[in-house]
Amino acid sequence: MNITVTESAEIYLADLLDKQDVEGISVRMFVTQPGTPYAETCLAYCKPEEVIEDDVILEMSRLRFYFEKNSLPYLEEATVDYAEDRMGGQLTIKAPNAKVPKVSTDSPLEEQVNYILYTEINPGLASHGGEVSLVDLVEEDKGHVAILKFGGGCQGCSAVDMTLKDGVEKTLLEKVNGLIGVRDETDHTVTANAYYR
Repeated sequence: MNITVTESAEIYLADLLDKQDVEGISVRMFVTQPGTPYAETCLAYCKPEEVIEDDVILEMSRLRFYFEKNSLPYLEEATVDYAEDRMGGQLTIKAPNAKVPKVSTDSPLEEQVNYILYTEINPGLASHGGEVSLVDLVEEDKGHVAILKFGGGCQGCSAVDMTLKDGVEKTLLEKVNGLIGVRDETDHTVTANAYYR
């Protein structure tokens, strides 16, 4: 695990934890929407009951760090630093690999679906001011169904059924093993920004 937490960051975070008045509180680090242009590296308080079984632990002299297992490849070479300035100081997280796709057929289904949505499907929908995002994966008898939400120019668009079936579903089913279908949970009665009405 190649993650650096500077001494100044450790002191700053340990100080924050001391003020929480919760026994055994620590820090958890993870990446949301990893491997996509929308990836965000997050630090959060982690109470003992919030620890997840497969979290990876980094024991430091002043505090304990938990890292979400699925986020680890995206946190390689990350640095957590604290720099004092005239306003007090600022905690910074640099994670150069957070947005780099590391998706393979062994990756969790959610990551595979998000990767296809952000790299192949959304660039095409963007020309109509639209986008689609994954809301949930539902397990059914023969596999998983991706629950999607359309936004921007896709919401309320009269061509959205065609887009969903001919474009999005076809692409996802071709590229993601274990996916058997897609469902749209968008409210298409809202047509304010629709590309086609």
